[in-house]
Amino acid sequence: MSYQQYGISPQLVERIKLKMKNPAVKERIKGLTQHLTKSDLQNSLKVQQLVRTASGILNERLTATQEQQIVQFVLAQRIDPKNTFHLIKLWGMFR
Repeated sequence: MSYQQYGISPQLVERIKLKMKNPAVKERIKGLTQHLTKSDLQNSLKVQQLVRTASGILNERLTATQEQQIVQFVLAQRIDPKNTFHLIKLWGMFR
């Protein structure tokens, strides 16, 4: 299932991908996501806080609607950060 089906714009994704090429930004995001568990990524409040923190690091102003779309997308993916297949699947979505 594509992120676009959740109303997330390809322009936003491209801007974020570009910003993630900055090594300092990438390291800050890695630090934010390093110790996440599957249960963290199924907790809507935790995901919402992660989205807000990440958007601050990336200097992206998200509307409340965009924020909710991203949260819903993350929850729907049922991501297990310890499962290599899940990570490869995500990588493929945003390549």
